[in-house]
Amino acid sequence: MNNFNYIDHYNKDAVEFDYFEERKGATAHDERRVREFIISKVPKDADSILDVGCGNGWAAKEFLSKGKKVTSLDISLTNPSKVKQLYQSQNHFGIVADSFHLPFGNESFDCVIASEIIEHVVYPVDFIKESLRVVKRGGQLIITTPYKEKLIYYLCIHCNQKTPANAHIHSLDEKKLDSLYSGNDLESFSFVTFGNKALIFLRTYVILQYLPFWLWKIKDRIANFFINRPVHIICIYKKKS
Repeated sequence: MNNFNYIDHYNKDAVEFDYFEERKGATAHDERRVREFIISKVPKDADSILDVGCGNGWAAKEFLSKGKKVTSLDISLTNPSKVKQLYQSQNHFGIVADSFHLPFGNESFDCVIASEIIEHVVYPVDFIKESLRVVKRGGQLIITTPYKEKLIYYLCIHCNQKTPANAHIHSLDEKKLDSLYSGNDLESFSFVTFGNKALIFLRTYVILQYLPFWLWKIKDRIANFFINRPVHIICIYKKKS
């Protein structure tokens, strides 16, 4: 992975892959629950939010309506431009930047969100360090990622080298995520695993999609109690006040 040109890759990815395409079925339901979990963890008094790897801009859509200031950031020009057009507001800022070199001063945001990003980055330790640098004192960094994912590799027909499916280059759990940062400014690290593989395999979204988040969360927790196979983890790095 040392030769992986991630800047070039994700600029091409944003052009070739439509992040704004409507999701359907189990995929749509799974993405919805990830977002609901994130929303539930963002502090009510957080005024400024940075969405790293903004994708289709769901965070802007959600938090602008609540009067928050949202910065939608991506390494490609494509996604922030579309998101800025979709969700126009004087409190919305579209930024093109490398997440390893964020163009913000120290302690700029109340909350930083990085949803389903860290499994893609080459240097997760540096990613966490830089993300926390721009979090204000008392604020938090929220990360979601696949939980204990079994990485799958294919043989690329162009370079004849193994390439990971979906560009996922890290498999993470709570121990690995906790070990990524131990700075003196960290107050606490917490996590929750969620999303049951059995429920997904059985296509129970057909029924569960009608449940409000709080009730779905109870059902999901019960399922993981009996069949402990969560597919996602959300973790919170809280900075000292």
